[in-house]
Amino acid sequence: MGSMRSLAAAGALTALVVGTTTAFGASASAAPNVTPQGVCGSSYKTVNSAPIGSLGTVYLTYNSSNGRNCVATIRTNPGTAKAMSVYLYVPDTDEWAGDSGNYTSYAGPGYVYGKNHCVSWGGSIDNVYVSVDNSNCAAFKERRTTEVR
Repeated sequence: MGSMRSLAAAGALTALVVGTTTAFGASASAAPNVTPQGVCGSSYKTVNSAPIGSLGTVYLTYNSSNGRNCVATIRTNPGTAKAMSVYLYVPDTDEWAGDSGNYTSYAGPGYVYGKNHCVSWGGSIDNVYVSVDNSNCAAFKERRTTEVR
């Protein structure tokens, strides 16, 4: 079952990288001092994050009032547009969301209902890809992967 989750998360990231975009919410754009709450909404609290090398960070946030998670990839140094992506996947419900494209400061947001579910999520900037499987649940040990392609 863990292999299926990893495969599904990898498939979701691959789909984003090749240009399949399912954006839920506002589209990504340039903005100074971008925060996860600025991308996802002020009611979303950061519950996890993963560095994307020195290029930026992908953030997992959660809104306890509606049970939804949100992800955003935010660059450390906004500037010239670069290939960026973000994805969020709930294996139990097979629901996922994401965003990909050439952006100057952030990719996302992607929203999925995640209350009482493990989530897999990740993002990329340029050729650096990060994925986090079995995140934010007590049942499984989280697994993080960083790849440079």
